[in-house]
Order: sequence, then structure tokens, then C-alpha cells
Amino acid sequence: MITVIGSLKGGSGKSTLTFNMGVWLSMAEVDVQLVDADPQGTLTDVTAVRHEEGFQPVLPVLDWASLGTDKLREHDETLIDVGTSDMEALREAIQHCDRVIVPVPPSQADIWSTQRFIQLVKSVERAHPPEILGFINRGDTHHAVRETNEAAAALVSLPDIRFVKSRLSQRTVFRRSFSEGLAVFELEPRGKGAKEFYALAASLFPQVLS
Repeated sequence: MITVIGSLKGGSGKSTLTFNMGVWLSMAEVDVQLVDADPQGTLTDVTAVRHEEGFQPVLPVLDWASLGTDKLREHDETLIDVGTSDMEALREAIQHCDRVIVPVPPSQADIWSTQRFIQLVKSVERAHPPEILGFINRGDTHHAVRETNEAAAALVSLPDIRFVKSRLSQRTVFRRSFSEGLAVFELEPRGKGAKEFYALAASLFPQVLS
């Protein structure tokens, strides 16, 4: 399966999600590869840190040039991290993927941006449109703050996107783990961030656990 992790806004957590998913799938003995189609190259940077530190498993990463080639289908799972600074690469990735996962930060601006991104995905010409899934990323951890739940409710109401209930909160462990080349569940195996990630991974890749 080819999965694009994308959105129209920077800073939504696409590279962090792609990296953590890649490590988790590899640990589950899934044949997975990553594609860094974002000119910023953040995914390439974090996997390079992981390699330099000698952490296992090592994650293979291809660049944007692999889009549209047979290399995308050479592994059981391919995760593509895309940015909006290269719209041609973004459209190419969407054209060849099976599904699109959209991390949505909890703000009205991000809901609007997600609406526009859904329309962009639908505008890419292909025989069958990809499935689009969205979840709340970087949600507030304070229960008194209502914006996260309000954004989730708005995301549920959007057409042409399947809402995933599992969410990731705004936790420093995600930034720390990313800078060290480790997945969040490697850095703090029993932490709240790891538990949230496991729930999300189970929702997005149920076949791995069956």
C-alpha cells in the first residue's frame, strides 16, 4: 500500500508521523520504505541521524525522483512525506497513492486548509480517487481547552474524508524523539505519547495487528 502523509500547511507534523510510522512498521517486520518528497528534507535528516547513531531498524528513504516509478510498489508499505513547496511532486504522489493521511492541528484555520487540501486531492486526475483519512494532531493536553474537541467535531463534518478518532497531543516528547533519531515509543516506551501513537497506528494499520 502506498500512503501519502500530506496537507497544505507546514508544521502540521507530517514528517514526525511518517518517521514514527516507518519505525513502528519496520519493528513489526513489515517491508516498508519511506519517500521524502518534501524539498525541506526533514524526513531525510532524521533518518540520517538515526543511521549515524546506529539505531535499529535502519529505514530506507528514497527521494522525490522515485515518484511515479516502479520503486513505489517494491515494498509492502510505502510512506510518502510531501510538502506544498513542490506542488508537482505533491500531485505526482497523490496520483500514485492508495490513500492520503492528513494530520490536522486543532484550529479553524487548519480545518479550512484541510477542506482545500481535500479539493486538491480530488482534482488530481486518476481512475479511482484515493481514500482520505484525517486525525487531530498536536491536540491540547488541557481538558479545559475546548478547541481540540471543536476541531475534531468540525473534521467529522467534512465531506470526502474519513475521521480517525485516535489523536496525538502536543507533547515535547515528539520533538525530543525526532531530534534524536528515535521514535516516541523508543524514547519513552511507557509515556503518554507512546500510548497515543500506538492507538493511532492500530487505527491506520489494523492489518499489521491481525
